[in-house]
Order: sequence, then C-alpha cells, then structure tokens
Amino acid sequence: MPTSSTRPPSFLLYPESKPSKTEKHLLSFALSVKMSYHKELVAAKKAASLAAQLCQRVQKVLLQSDVQSKSDKTPVTVADYGSQALVSFVLGIELSSEPLSLVAEEDSTDLCNDGARDMLERITKLVNETITSDGSYGIPTLSTVDVLEAIDSGKSEGGSVGRHWVLDPIDGTKGGDQYAIALALLDEGKVVLGVLACPNLPLASICCDHQKSSNNEVGCLFYAEVGAGTYMQPLNGSSPVKVQVTTIENSEEASFFESYEKAHSQHDLSSSIAKKLGVKAPPVRIDSQVKYGALSRGDGAIYMRFPRKGYCEKIWDHAAGFIVVTEAGGVVSDVAGNPLDFSKGKHLDLYIGIIATNQKLMPKLLKAVKESLEEQSSAL
Repeated sequence: MPTSSTRPPSFLLYPESKPSKTEKHLLSFALSVKMSYHKELVAAKKAASLAAQLCQRVQKVLLQSDVQSKSDKTPVTVADYGSQALVSFVLGIELSSEPLSLVAEEDSTDLCNDGARDMLERITKLVNETITSDGSYGIPTLSTVDVLEAIDSGKSEGGSVGRHWVLDPIDGTKGGDQYAIALALLDEGKVVLGVLACPNLPLASICCDHQKSSNNEVGCLFYAEVGAGTYMQPLNGSSPVKVQVTTIENSEEASFFESYEKAHSQHDLSSSIAKKLGVKAPPVRIDSQVKYGALSRGDGAIYMRFPRKGYCEKIWDHAAGFIVVTEAGGVVSDVAGNPLDFSKGKHLDLYIGIIATNQKLMPKLLKAVKESLEEQSSAL
C-alpha cells in the first residue's frame, strides 16, 4: 500500500471522483515539465526555411530603391516584409488550433502609403511564388490585403504570460552578405525553441583556416528545443547533425565574434577585453544572429556585443540565437553574468551588453570584461 507521500492523486485511484484544485495544479505542472514542442519546432523550421527561400529570391534582384528609411536606421526591404508575412502565414496554417501571438520587427504602416503600392504588389507576388513553388499548401492566391494582415499579426507585445512567437524576418543587412531569419517561441517568458535560417553561411567553418573544407556549399538551418540540444542541417533539407560549442579552455586559443555595425558594438572595448584574455586571432565581424549559429557549432569561442549608450536591445535580435547557443552547451548573459530575460516585453533589460562563450571560458571572460569596463570608466 503506498504511503501518503507516494499515493497517486485520488482521481487516478478512483476515476469517478473529481480532481481537487491542488491535484489539477500538480497534474498541470507534471505535464508541463514533460512538455514537448516538437509540433511547434516543425512549424518553425518550415516557416524559417520558406522565408529563407523568399529572401534568396529577393537577394538576386534586390535594388537600392527597395530600402526605405526608418527612425532607428534599420533597413526595411522587400525581403523583410515578405519574410514576416510568410512566417506569419505558415505558423497560422501549421498551428491553426492555437492562437497566434507574434512579436516581430515590422508592421505595414509604410506599405499603406500611396507611394508603396508597387512594393506591396511585389511583396505579394513573392509570397505567392514562394508558397506555390514549395507545393505544401493548396490554397487560393493571397491578396495584398492578406499580406498586410499577415505582416500586422506581428504586433504582439510579448510578456511573461502565455506563448509568444518572436521573429526577426531578416536580421542583418549591413555586416557583409550574412543575414538570418530568426524565429523563437516564448512560453511563460522562457525561450523554449529557436530556429536560425542562414542562407549565406557556409556549411564549413568560417573562422579556422586550417579547418577550411573543400565543401563550398552555403545555407544552414540551426534549430534547438529546450532540453533537446542544437542541430544544424543544410537549408536544402539534408540530414541534421548535432552541434556543440567549442571546448577550448585556454583563452589564448580562442577567437571571437563581434558586430560589424558600430552602433551595435564598441570595437575598442572588445579589443581591450581580447587583449586581457590573450586572444591572438583577429575578430570576426558579422552582423545578425548568424554569429550565434556559428558559435554554436564551434567556429569561434566568444561573442561580445556592447552597443553604444542609449541603444535598447530588442528580444527578436537575440531570442533564437540565445537558445541555439545554450542548447549547444554555451552560456549567454549580460556583462554582469545575469541571464537574459525575455519576459519583459519587446525589449531586453540588461546591463551594458551581451557576452556568450562556453562554460569554461565564461569566468575568465566576465573578469576581463569587468576590468576593461573599470578602465574605460576611469579614463572618462
């Protein structure tokens, strides 16, 4: 006979009885602990992959006139809008039984202006062509109104209650040719899955010359689910491989990533930190969450991001990359060692900047960052 501490809830022993509020709570908790996000991950991979196909179409013909100005100086292109509409559409179809809450970078305001009619029609055409070429969805052709509605589904504020998808439809357009479609899912404020589609990232390492492969294939899809690790596969759909961050313990052997865009990183501060760590390799400068993907597979050992004063980090710039790195065995924090908190809405409330590395190097990195910041402060 089970003791009181091990006895199953009464409604399991006696099916005719109704569970108490406490028993309902315990059952709900037990189910949530074992919850799998497989269905959501499949949908996210599908959405990001199709968005990558759309971006590759645009990449071939993208003209300078496609770029509009925004107050935060982020370039907004046909690819941004088309990618967001396509991701919204795919999530809505694949997860039709669930309400869609999407926190995303773009909205349709600029596209509703009279002068943007041609651009809207081009976006709509690209979205329809991408859906048709994939062949998964036998649906009527989407109208411009459908596309505007899909884009504007990304107006959620996020937060700590419920589930919220987080999307950067095309992250990175200034740091060379690398960019990513970054999609993550928050559940009660925690990142539980993430996908990074990186159309121009080589399958081989981008950092270590001695490891360079004769394989020139480009196009990577990184994905991670909480508790299940991080995987990478070619965007063409070949078999995935599990990836892990580098195991380097000697900081002198490390290489590091930083943002190409100066507004996103203080290169002089990064250089000071690297010097304290004894890093000999030059920095690899790339914008976008491609850096998180490359870090997760061990291309480099450290990522540092120190935005200029006044810059406020958005959750869509880090959510997918965060879980891709942490599920690969890495650590991502602010410069004080605090974990990133995605539960506060659209913005991250963090101390100064973001750093990421493996567990062995993190104490050394935090020490070097602290010392460099103190020196920077005393020099003012």
